[in-house]
Amino acid sequence: MTSGRVLRHGLMDSPIGGLRIVASRHGITGIYMENHAHPLDSGVLGERLASVADDPGIALCAGQLAEYFAGTRTSFEVPLDAQGTEFQQRVWARLARIPFGATRSYGQLALELGDEKLTRAVGTANGRNPIAIVVPCHRVIGADGSMTGYAGGLGAKEFLLRHEGILPEAEATLF
Repeated sequence: MTSGRVLRHGLMDSPIGGLRIVASRHGITGIYMENHAHPLDSGVLGERLASVADDPGIALCAGQLAEYFAGTRTSFEVPLDAQGTEFQQRVWARLARIPFGATRSYGQLALELGDEKLTRAVGTANGRNPIAIVVPCHRVIGADGSMTGYAGGLGAKEFLLRHEGILPEAEATLF
């Protein structure tokens, strides 16, 4: 998975729980939520940092994520180094183009890639996106507007979509 790359990782707090930010010398390789469906084995995460501030790339990413959660950032400018197949890389590049506050369906992404029959493959690649939030796979929803699976859990996806104004705020209940 890491193909001999030296990785480091640090943990930051966020409104959706801890985020583990993983980086190589070339950029961010992963952002994983505490209950991530496809976490890396701890043996391939590399050196665990005492603080995200101990690595300049991880610190930059953590700072931009903090700004995003504070509502002062709508896009990210961090070097990325995600590892995946050529098709996954193409899907992830499309995800990165979905602007803050907008969504796409799996079918729309498949059409953007040139073949509506790729919908299922797009869904699989979307689910394997290793760089949550920065590469906004949470902005992909079902064609009918439904909340489909999210590697960080549907609660995290709904939070992120509410944060971006895509979903209305949850209604307070008395019971």
